[in-house]
Amino acid sequence: MIDKRIASSGLDGLDELLQNLWYGDNVVWQVDELEDYVFFAEKFIDNAIKEGHRCVYLRFAPHDPILSPMEGLDIVEVDPAKGFDYFSTEVHRIIEDYGRETFYVFDNLSTLVVEWATDELLANFFKATCPYLYELDTVAYFALTKGRHGHRAVAAIRETTQLLLNFYHVEGNAYLHPLKVYGRYSSQMFLPHLMKGDSWVPLFNSGEAASISGGKDHHILDPGASSIAPWDTIYSKALQYRMLYEDGKIPLQEITALKSELCRMIIGDRPRFKELAEKYFDIDDLLYIRERIIGSGMIGGKSVGMLLSRNIVLKEDVSGDVSRIMEPHDSFYIGSDVFFTFLINNDLFRLKIDLSNGSRLSKDEFREVEQRFLEGTFPDDVLEQFRSMLDYFGQAPIIVRSSSLLEDNFGNAFAGKYRSEFCTNQGDPEERMEVFLDAVKLVYASALDPDALIYRKAHGLDNTDEQMAILVQRVSGTHYKNYFFPPLAGVTFSRNLFAWSEQIDPNKGMIRLVFGLGTRAVDRVDWDYPRIISISHPQLRPERGTKVAKYSQIEVDVLDLEKNEFMTVPVSALLKDYDYPKLRMYASLLKDDHVKDPVTNFISTADGKLVLTFNNLIFRTKFVESIGKAIEMIEKAYDQPVDVEFTAFIGPSNSIKLNILQCRPMKIPGKAGSFSIPEHLEPGDVLFRSSKTISGGFVPDIRYIVYVDPVIYSKDVDFEKKQSLGRIVGHLNEKLGKEKQKFILMGPGRWGSSNLELGVNVTYSEIRHTSVLVEVARTTTNHRPDVSYGTHFFQDLVEEEIIYLPLYPDEPESEFNEDFFADSRNSFSDVLPEYDSFKDIIKLIDVPAVAGGAHACISADPEKQDAICFLKK
Repeated sequence: MIDKRIASSGLDGLDELLQNLWYGDNVVWQVDELEDYVFFAEKFIDNAIKEGHRCVYLRFAPHDPILSPMEGLDIVEVDPAKGFDYFSTEVHRIIEDYGRETFYVFDNLSTLVVEWATDELLANFFKATCPYLYELDTVAYFALTKGRHGHRAVAAIRETTQLLLNFYHVEGNAYLHPLKVYGRYSSQMFLPHLMKGDSWVPLFNSGEAASISGGKDHHILDPGASSIAPWDTIYSKALQYRMLYEDGKIPLQEITALKSELCRMIIGDRPRFKELAEKYFDIDDLLYIRERIIGSGMIGGKSVGMLLSRNIVLKEDVSGDVSRIMEPHDSFYIGSDVFFTFLINNDLFRLKIDLSNGSRLSKDEFREVEQRFLEGTFPDDVLEQFRSMLDYFGQAPIIVRSSSLLEDNFGNAFAGKYRSEFCTNQGDPEERMEVFLDAVKLVYASALDPDALIYRKAHGLDNTDEQMAILVQRVSGTHYKNYFFPPLAGVTFSRNLFAWSEQIDPNKGMIRLVFGLGTRAVDRVDWDYPRIISISHPQLRPERGTKVAKYSQIEVDVLDLEKNEFMTVPVSALLKDYDYPKLRMYASLLKDDHVKDPVTNFISTADGKLVLTFNNLIFRTKFVESIGKAIEMIEKAYDQPVDVEFTAFIGPSNSIKLNILQCRPMKIPGKAGSFSIPEHLEPGDVLFRSSKTISGGFVPDIRYIVYVDPVIYSKDVDFEKKQSLGRIVGHLNEKLGKEKQKFILMGPGRWGSSNLELGVNVTYSEIRHTSVLVEVARTTTNHRPDVSYGTHFFQDLVEEEIIYLPLYPDEPESEFNEDFFADSRNSFSDVLPEYDSFKDIIKLIDVPAVAGGAHACISADPEKQDAICFLKK
């Protein structure tokens, strides 16, 4: 905090919000209506006169007076019609004559543009006058009419002034959004605030903030200098023609052709996306998107999927049941052209070419690549647009998400391959800008991540134009204690591939639901389980009795606004006070080994331990019904199954608010082939059998089984070897893949877990050649497969057509040939002799060599929930 003498605005609530005015402050009010400026100017001067300050009203505009004559106020008139030089010199003379610690109110500065014809002279006047006022410890009020000036002029004023305040009205309410407050800071200062009497209430809820800010501010970004390039000319022409079309002065064909061209520039040429975009985006939708693009270029697959799915619901929902509960969004898009400008300007383009052509990086080498990206810089015009966007969001948390051209596309999801970065967006504007820039650079660097490059090559996309656009979204949620998070988040699928009961209709879809940020729904997490909801029968769940508590969510992902970071907090710590709003809708109570749903919100620790079941949400609201209707409409429009990421809130009277964050076409897992099993199998021919099947298909002629014994892994493997085990599996995967040999991966608990106690830590590239992935749970270990359906990990398995099976050898309905796996010869050292020290952990079974020439076959039928691995010659 700078040591400054304080002054007052004449409004106690405003003084509290801004931490008072300071001597030397220039305060610029951006307003829609002059009456709003009059209100604040009158309060300011009335108080200043009462306190005995020397007060001056500088009158120069043709509008009605801001202040009426009163005792203690000097009204001084200056004529701007005599030109910039005369006017600026005269104002300086007046300031000099009145001297130090004078309080000023100026007329609306926007009127000067009428006299001088340019924004540049207006900005120059302010830049010349403001520092002189600051030097003399005055306090001065100025006004600008919002939306009347170019961004360059406003940016110059913003840079020079001490306070820049936006004031506006939406639906009868008044809001104040401080954009700059020099030298002062609080965790709420830069949020929009609702005016209630003399108090100002910050808008913490993301949905409210988006509704207010997004509906008010359409022209936020400075498009920069226009050119003859189509990016500018098509946009300008579309703006002009839209107005002419509304006036009936041009035919429909003209506006349709322009819409198609604008669509191609923003969305791209991918046929299915372009077809859907032209159907569900009207000209206003496209212009609104264009106005929120930083730089130029396309907005990428993730942005398109989000926007399309939202518009499908809004336009196809005849009843209005779902469209009525949709939250507004106010996202921004960093155009794909900015990516290549960044690469070329920072000498990174050759690196991209080299890596895309097959140069392999280790994780350590990739960290060096990330550092090179972090050292890069952006052009000034892009930085200015970034700054305007961050001003708009204020201190609301945001997320910077990859949105490459190929992402979330029909056929290739790129799920989890590129980076997303949360920005808690706390601190002063410069601190927030620095964190945001690092987030953008890290997302750009992820285009060269080894896993992403391998994924592209594996799907035949290594020679395809892949540009990295970025989607910047407001994080859904609200404050609780010092945290920010949504109460409901998850991913929903229009097809349910985990139908654990015959009652369930797999065509109605399912939901993976969590409390807090949705990261725990789309990533595999340790010791934790989301709530799995069948949309056709939401009351059913895979677990019963005390297992409901055991297999529930025990940790919550949040943004810590004090520590300024993403954090994971135990449910027991986060909700220890039992005071979270509408807690009974999310949690049940475990007491004496019995789970009970609360009837009221008056819950205490004496009632039992909190368990996140979401039972009352499911039974007492239309949450599941609304999700089901939304994905049904989207699937119908896409003409194929979809998966959708979302957040949700519970409003008054248990009403639901829904926010769609992402949508991608869903690929149904499984391999082609019949599910036929030989009628007569000898007991020794069955290697294992599972009654829990997620994906189906038939895989014959499997030569190898890679088996990591869960008991050995749990008891006899030290931490250092567990750390290296995933890399060794990766070497096996690569070698067997090159030899075109079919193989099965079998191992403890959760493949891909970051917690080495729960399973083998492998990446996408280290398992991608396997035909079948089996997660094994033994009662003597802590390993338990996670029904990973719906995670990015599962999406990788689907796209590689890898059959995924959880196996519980100790359960009565399962079969497991202990003798085969224990007694079969280990061929590991024959295939990877250089890693011989791992032969006691990894068993490589050459099936024909130990089974008299027979190969292993897998037949998995998800409808019957039956999968079997057997020997066949």
